[in-house]
Amino acid sequence: MTRLFLLLAALLLATATPARAAAPLDIDGYVRAYLDHTGLPGAAIAVTHGDDVVRVAGYGHDADGNPMTASTRLPIASVSKSMTAFAVLRLVEDGRIDLDDPVTRYLPDFRLADPRGARITVRMLLEQTSGMADEAFPDLTLPQPHTLAEAVARLRDAPLADEPGARFHYHNPNYEVAARIVEVVGGRPFADYLDGHVFRPLGMTHSASADAPPSGTEGYVRAFGIEVPVSEPDWFTGGSHGVLSTAEDLAKWLRAQQDGGGVLTPESVRGAHTPAAGRDYALGWRVRDGRVGHTGEWFSHTAAQLLLPGGYGVAVLANTGMALDNEAELLAQDLASLLEGGAPEPALPAGVVADRVLGALALVAVGLAVLGVRRARKRAWWRVVPPLLPLVPLVFLPQLLGWVFAGRRGTYSQVLHVWPGLVVALGVVALAGLTVAAARARALVSGTRGRDQEQSDRTTGDTEWASANRRSGS
Repeated sequence: MTRLFLLLAALLLATATPARAAAPLDIDGYVRAYLDHTGLPGAAIAVTHGDDVVRVAGYGHDADGNPMTASTRLPIASVSKSMTAFAVLRLVEDGRIDLDDPVTRYLPDFRLADPRGARITVRMLLEQTSGMADEAFPDLTLPQPHTLAEAVARLRDAPLADEPGARFHYHNPNYEVAARIVEVVGGRPFADYLDGHVFRPLGMTHSASADAPPSGTEGYVRAFGIEVPVSEPDWFTGGSHGVLSTAEDLAKWLRAQQDGGGVLTPESVRGAHTPAAGRDYALGWRVRDGRVGHTGEWFSHTAAQLLLPGGYGVAVLANTGMALDNEAELLAQDLASLLEGGAPEPALPAGVVADRVLGALALVAVGLAVLGVRRARKRAWWRVVPPLLPLVPLVFLPQLLGWVFAGRRGTYSQVLHVWPGLVVALGVVALAGLTVAAARARALVSGTRGRDQEQSDRTTGDTEWASANRRSGS
């Protein structure tokens, strides 16, 4: 009996051991289940634990139909900010930059429309507390620069939304200025400095920074659950959101967040991950619920990175663009939960659910329009106005969304990339209302003409009757 017990125990231990090695299969299974459930076309992931790479892989396909792999190079968008901060800190460790020096010490031509801009420090740029903000300087709606030097020069027309250092405002030009400091102090173009002092030392040989999306950069936007391939619009990305990388390279990046990877000291890395008291944004990283991370959004791609308290690191690249939610972030959060022992369930992104609601409302509007046209009658003129009201949000949609998203206002074309379902649904509702208004106006005009004709006929009849009476009397 004892021998039998020992044999059974040995068998149980033997079968339990592979379960630990099978953890990547659980990651694979979850990512595939997520893609199947949500319709996400493609994703690439990197998962690390301490200095170990747990899993790097690609799933689904890109916009050309090619399989996504761990070596597929994709935009990481604003995840780039943490790398720009890494480059600045490299120069800090070299004694060439002091974070608390004013920007003008390194960029004498840095000028804003507000004289308080002279008090902006390098640290304020990285912490996004410079006082510059989208609400004061909506850079997406303005002519785009082509170089970091031009990006800094155009800020001469930029006002401040707040006193430097007072409040957090997420604003891409903060990191454009920081990148310009790197290239001036480092004595070489920012992309070259990042490559020579960050990427190559970390072994990230397939990563690069670009000032604009490379030609042929295609991803997807979603409309009513349908993935539509689109090319990335031409906009300036240098310094703030222009890095392209792979899951393999991001695994090396995540590992470097443990001790600096030989590029920075562990103290500098901890400083980059630690926000000032009362804030949650550090130096290119945001800290929430004990997790350190950052997201990134292009119009055709999204990205996310997370560092978990248990030593795990997660990076996700997805080929759907910015929307109500960042799909790479959703998947990264689910993987984090899985790694921490949770049992996440794939859920539809809020944008997909919202599109279904919008689609239903648009169909209801069409049905009401058909009914309204059939029942159009001659009524008061003011009844023509209510059906025209949906035109107002359609015309002012970029401004309205800018107000909703804390001043981050874009152009109409950019809104169409971000939420095509909303534009289409509003367009259908507005067209339905316009049709009803036209029918009511036509009924009103027809009724007026009919009344005028009736009065004219009555007047003619009265005149003829009077004439007849006069003739008979005579």
